[in-house]
Amino acid sequence: MSFEQASLLILLLAMLILFSLDRIRIEVVSIAGLLGGYALGLYPADQIFTGFASPVVITVVEILLIVQVLARAKLFDSLAARFAAARPRDFKVIAGTSALAGFMSIFMNNIGAFAITLPIALRLGTVLTIPRRQLVMPVSFAALLGGLVSLIGTPANLLVSDALAKATGTGFHFFDFAYVGLPVAIAGILLIAFRVQRLFPEPDETPSTTSPATRRIVVERRIPDVSPLIGVRLSDCLDRFAIKPHALIRDDNFVFGPLDQSVIASGDVLLAEGADRVFAGLAATQALIAHGHPHGLQPDFTRVEAVVMPESTLVGSRVRSLEIFHHRGIAVTALSMRAPRIEGRFLDLQLSIGDILTLEGPRVAIGEALEESECLPLASTAPSEPALLSWRPFALFACGVAASAAGLRPDVAFAGVVLVLALLNHLNIRQAMADLNWPIIIMLAAMIPIGQAVASTGAAETIAGWLSLVVPITHSLFGIALILFLAMALTPFVNNATVAIVLTPIALEFARAGSHAPDAYLIAVAAGASLDFLTPFGHHNNTLAMGIGGYRFSDFLRAGWPLAVTTYGLALLLTALFWL
Repeated sequence: MSFEQASLLILLLAMLILFSLDRIRIEVVSIAGLLGGYALGLYPADQIFTGFASPVVITVVEILLIVQVLARAKLFDSLAARFAAARPRDFKVIAGTSALAGFMSIFMNNIGAFAITLPIALRLGTVLTIPRRQLVMPVSFAALLGGLVSLIGTPANLLVSDALAKATGTGFHFFDFAYVGLPVAIAGILLIAFRVQRLFPEPDETPSTTSPATRRIVVERRIPDVSPLIGVRLSDCLDRFAIKPHALIRDDNFVFGPLDQSVIASGDVLLAEGADRVFAGLAATQALIAHGHPHGLQPDFTRVEAVVMPESTLVGSRVRSLEIFHHRGIAVTALSMRAPRIEGRFLDLQLSIGDILTLEGPRVAIGEALEESECLPLASTAPSEPALLSWRPFALFACGVAASAAGLRPDVAFAGVVLVLALLNHLNIRQAMADLNWPIIIMLAAMIPIGQAVASTGAAETIAGWLSLVVPITHSLFGIALILFLAMALTPFVNNATVAIVLTPIALEFARAGSHAPDAYLIAVAAGASLDFLTPFGHHNNTLAMGIGGYRFSDFLRAGWPLAVTTYGLALLLTALFWL
């Protein structure tokens, strides 16, 4: 193994570990890796930023711009209202909303499909009394499954098509992925819709219990004179009141000492974690009191839950620094967060992707703040910008899809859609560019030269040689089965675009070693990179679903492993049937 190959593999391993740990922002890791590859001599200076001019990256940017317009078009709201009026069975609602997410994901990125479908699903769940945990995970998984069907369904598909075009002169057509993706998506949606009703039965409605179906939140509340918590030791709070104390503040100072020696007194402030229903019950009995809100008696006062999206400007911020809310008179009263450690006071808590804020304040102000900060409300707010009621954005997008399916390059086709949307005043390009999910775009562009180095340095050939000692990769079916397995094994821990970038050169080497056409191997890469059902952090959809649905890590394993096994077998069978 040469120095270049060894250094590239070490660089890739370090980046994959940092991506999976989620401690450093993905764009920082990507740029550091990009510059590190140049310092190691893996590519010349004139190739460092070629990824930013890649048709793949340009197409992703265009799709994200179009999705911003479609997200404001309430085309599906009337359909949801009719669906709710029919009072269908729970399975039909779960399967129907999941199918809607999957359908939209065929034509847009997975996060966009999830964000558009989720409010509809939650609204139907509220009207038809369907537990939230039976709706959120299927919608997330369905958005991932829908991305399998078309060229633009996910960046991984665009990446493998670009690699095929460079290797053979012709990339995949728009719906070539559907031969494998469509049956897999249908089977997967039906399976998860069937399983969630048994995995997550309707929760106990008793407020005093901490059912796993309830969301756990962190709050800071004052102890009134009549509170039953007065005189209780912190060590007894969990057993007696079902809340976990994290800090006790008295006269603006922390009360330090062992939990079994710290006793709650009147006037103290308690930072605690527990089920949202438990805190609602404690507030109703005057056991804990929230700070009064100056807008509490005004007619437009409201309480809204909102999830921190991947592109949100709030990611990494602390509650005390959220001026976007504070200067509008909006209070952050509770936080459901992914962080395992909670330190300091409530205002010191740091936000990450998938955290859920509970906001109180004027309705219109909350709507404006959420739109500006790129957070997704889980209940309706008054938007600062009127919703698009026109069908024209969808018609224009359909024209772009049709043009791309007819053979026009996707980046050219959707550039035309963006132009027409801007001319019709449906899209403010300057504002929309500022609202893009730039971390994902930067990560994608930065990883492209590194992925190309896997092939140019001979690292792909070396890895293929190692794997051939274990599996007979010269036999096409074994090679495809291994590539599909590797993609599915990596994607629960790192972004699916990164999986495609890393595995595509290896898949091409498998095809070369066996003297086979590369199409089937690249289809396996694309399919495996999107079959991410085992962890909540491999794809941002699952991260968001974990916070919104109040799931545990183990819930993804319980719900995901049958889906992973079924889709693996079906994808392998269909790939062999249609592409070998």
